[in-house]
Amino acid sequence: MGLLDSIEGMAGEQAGGTRSKVASGLMQALDEHPGGLAGLLDNFKQQGMEDHVQGWATGEQPTATPEQVQQGLGGTGLIERVAEKSGVSPQVAQTAMATVLPMVIAHFTQGGQNAPPQSGFGGMASQILSKLV
Repeated sequence: MGLLDSIEGMAGEQAGGTRSKVASGLMQALDEHPGGLAGLLDNFKQQGMEDHVQGWATGEQPTATPEQVQQGLGGTGLIERVAEKSGVSPQVAQTAMATVLPMVIAHFTQGGQNAPPQSGFGGMASQILSKLV
């Protein structure tokens, strides 16, 4: 099973292909995002959303709202890059990211117990592979 298959599975099959596409696009876009997932979390924290990030990491808040995604990432270009890589509109990407982001954050921070990978896509691949073996 490949890395993208694992992430797509995290997004849930019942949601259809959109969340899977966005999960895949998010992983690709994070590879280009300054600081990878850690940089994404910093974007949210800089916008005063540290409590939300902690809630997502621990699973206390299993989803975000599209507005929270916009607040935390607006102006970074990440929503637009995810949309482009997913083949969906920025609005669709933002809505799907409201579900996908908290799952990715919880997964890669292991419930808020570990720092997220700093090295982008390759670091995330190592994290997933260590869980599958």
